[in-house]
Parts: sequence; structure tokens; C-alpha cells
Amino acid sequence: MRDVSIIGIGQTPVGEHWGRSLRHLAYDAVAAAMRNANIERADALYVGNMLSGEISGQSHLGTLIADFAGLRGIEAVKVEAACASAAAAFRQAYIGVASGLQDIVIAVGVEKMTDDVGTQLSAGLAGAADADYEVIHGITFVALNALIMKRYMHEYNVAREDFAGFAINAHANAAANNNAMFQNPITKKDFVNCGVVADPVGLLDASPMADGAAAVILCPTEQAREFTDNAIRIKASALATDTLSVHDRRDPLWLQAAEDSSMRAYKQAGIGPEDIDFFELHDAFTIMAALSLEASGFAQRGHGTWLALDGEITPEGKIPISTRGGLKARGHPVGATGLYQIVEAAQQLRGEAGNNQIKNAALGMTQNIGGSGATIVTHIFERVNQ
Repeated sequence: MRDVSIIGIGQTPVGEHWGRSLRHLAYDAVAAAMRNANIERADALYVGNMLSGEISGQSHLGTLIADFAGLRGIEAVKVEAACASAAAAFRQAYIGVASGLQDIVIAVGVEKMTDDVGTQLSAGLAGAADADYEVIHGITFVALNALIMKRYMHEYNVAREDFAGFAINAHANAAANNNAMFQNPITKKDFVNCGVVADPVGLLDASPMADGAAAVILCPTEQAREFTDNAIRIKASALATDTLSVHDRRDPLWLQAAEDSSMRAYKQAGIGPEDIDFFELHDAFTIMAALSLEASGFAQRGHGTWLALDGEITPEGKIPISTRGGLKARGHPVGATGLYQIVEAAQQLRGEAGNNQIKNAALGMTQNIGGSGATIVTHIFERVNQ
């Protein structure tokens, strides 16, 4: 297997892009990444997306985006793994280069959610759950996370306000990110007094629907200096799965796929969680932030909220998370989120995160979750010494 590095990154602002279609958003991100990498062609394109068929009436995205981006003729396919689609697409791009089958590969995640705000979108998102045993009973992802959060609070004697630090940190970091959907800080009072979506999940516990696209260019590390002086090495890539339905799990309060993918990634990289300088986790809901920190080895079981309470997840803390706003404040265009995380990790390691910059960041980790923990993709990235 060859060593692989990121040589180019691109993204669109996250928001409600009424004037841009799915293909235009993808093109904007791909074109920006290609300019950043100083390339004009690629061997393959992998597209992460979840909802294009349901919301935009457009499937067959690989060919659509390759053609629209001026890359007609190359290998191009869509990769779907619910909310983990973008990280899964990135992993396929990584495998293509690492295996030697391809040299320059583009991974792009794109999602257009705000064209529908009703039952069509809810039904599309519910498709990431178990249709026969969960969705048929009317469950939604907000409700599933509410059930998990309620049980967590009961088991570990945690109050809802103990989750406030996750949302406060995300919004504080997004305030300095021009690509974030919500660039407004919030207070604990805002968190405690916000409207309830599905008890105990409040409006400020949950990430927003959004449109957006993010892309990266990969090549063998030995060739990276031909394109850039800011290459970011992929030190580990791992994907793990769990049961699709929450009720089938031995422990609904443990993200087994997060533990499995993290441990595989740590083993590949030859490091442990104590070596990670920042963690772009999947904070679609505040409860998922706590569970991810625990399953990935940053906190003991039931102590994930303690890191938020103690300020250890802030840019100055022991394990900074959501350093550019995370899903909560940057926004969560589901099929693109995993690549936003990777682009933001590359910015940190390049020293291009501006006011969000983590001091002396050398190792970063991203974790993208599909469904309620059914598919989890973990990557570790390393700054290449100049």
C-alpha cells in the first residue's frame, strides 16, 4: 500500500443555497480543490451524497458531477452511507490511491437539503434507520437521539444543561468561520431556555439542515511536493459498522462502531488518543458528541459531558472539538459533512484556520457517523514537515 496525502481542498459556505443546484455546489467545491492542488485532470471522482434522489430527483451523481466539472470520461461513482457518505467516499478515494490503481483522485461530498423542509426530507433522513423495525413505527432521528439522551441522563445522573458546553463551544468556534451557517455565539442561558424539539433534545442540541459541498484531492505522498508545499498525510483510515437499529445493540449508550474504527485507526497510525491534538467529531446532537468522546478513548463511560463542563473541548483544552463550528454551528449538509470535517482538519494542520487555529497542531482526527451509529468512519491526519 502506498502512502497517501491531501494536496488540495475546497468548500462552499454552508447555508440555504436557493440559487445553486446540486451540480453547481459540487462543481464549486471541486473546482476550488483543483485550483488549490494545481491540477487540471484526475483519474477518478468519488461523490458522497445521501438525499439527491429523494430531494433533488437526481441520482447517478458520479457521472453528473464529473461531466459538469469538465472531467468527462474518468471513473466516477456515488458513495452512500447515510450521514457518513462523504467520509466513506473519501475512504474509497484513499483506497484507490493507496492501492496503486489511481494516482490523482477527487473526493467530494455534496448535499442539497433545503429545497424541501417537510415530509419528503424527513422521510429521506429516516431512510438511514431500519425501515422494517424503526421507521415503520414513526420514529425520526431526533426522536432516536432523544431516547438515547434520556437514557444517558438516567444512567449517569446527568442533567440536560450539562450538555450545554458542546453547543456553546461549537457556536463560539463558528463565529470565526466564514463558511459556517451560524456565526453567532450562544450562552448557557440560551441553551437552557431554547425550545424543545423532542424531550430532552432542544433546538440548541441539534444541528441544522443545510446545503453545501466540500472536496479534497489525493495523490501518493511521494508525488505530493510536485503540487503543493502544504500536503497533509493520511495516517489512518478505518470504517466500522454496528446494527442498523438501536434496539438491536447490546448497549444503546455505547457507539461500538466508533470504538472499533477509532481503535483500528490508532493501531494503523501507531498512536493513542492521548496523541491527538484535535478531534472533528460528529456532533449532529450533543449526545453524540459525548458518546463519541467516550467510545474513541477521550473520556470514561458516562464522563463525556465532563470534558465539556471542564472546558477541555475548547481550542485551549485537552481535546479541542468542532474547531470550526462542527455540525452544530457550521451546519450539517448530511452527505457532505464528512468532507467538511476533513477539509477543516487539513486547514488546522496547514495552519490556515485563522482565529480557530489550534496551537502546534500536528495530528488531527475526524469521525463521521451514519445513522444513529450504524456506520462510523474515522481518519487520522498528520502535518507533513516542511
